[in-house]
Amino acid sequence: MRFHPFVDVIPALKTIDDVLVQLDTIIGIARNRGTADGYFAALYRRVTAEVKARIAKGEFEDGPRMARFDVIFASRYVDAWLQQERGEQPTNCWRVALAASRSYWPVVMQHLLLGMNAHINLDLGIAASEVSPGVEINALKHDFETINRVLGDLVNDVQDRMGRVWPGVRVLDRLGGGLDEALVNFSISRARDASWLLATTLAAEPDTERRAAHVRMIDGAMSLIGRGVLNPGWRATAILAVVRLRERGSVAEKLDVLLK
Repeated sequence: MRFHPFVDVIPALKTIDDVLVQLDTIIGIARNRGTADGYFAALYRRVTAEVKARIAKGEFEDGPRMARFDVIFASRYVDAWLQQERGEQPTNCWRVALAASRSYWPVVMQHLLLGMNAHINLDLGIAASEVSPGVEINALKHDFETINRVLGDLVNDVQDRMGRVWPGVRVLDRLGGGLDEALVNFSISRARDASWLLATTLAAEPDTERRAAHVRMIDGAMSLIGRGVLNPGWRATAILAVVRLRERGSVAEKLDVLLK
């Protein structure tokens, strides 16, 4: 079932500006529908804009390479979103993340973590291996780590902002013993190492079938982690339910907070 004409007309992404346009479109569709798939798109738009700004400032070792990397990386998310819209099958971890967008109970942070799980733990390593295959992958490490720091900084900023706007988020600290930090650490700290290991493994593997098999294995493992984010145990689930019930505002209002 096609939900929006956008899914039939989107061109291939060629520049970072193309990426920003398509992210704006996804955010706009989510805003109109009132669905939570816009939350990750909003965070990712900020990451993409920040990467573009840092490329312009010369903060990456190889700006043109990073621009290519950014487009390849973003295309995996946009393609997954489009596949879900068209009733096709995205990767397993993206299917878990995107299917949750129409569920009431996940809090905003869970939606962000689901997106980061799929995009960092799977997509980032694949994109890195494509932009820098073989021994070229070693030269990418510094810029690879830089883009991870950009994402981590923005996630922390979003978390702080959410705590000011939605008091229920503070319940995670008071009742959860740092549950929110633990969830973020899962997706940022561990993901950095895991995604780089995936990148170097794929870059060093010349056999297409073995590469695909390895991707399927990682995808399966990440889909299990995504399900764990959605169902983190009875105590954490109860705490998150309190947070969800105290979240104020519509999807559109939450998107405005994430995009500021």
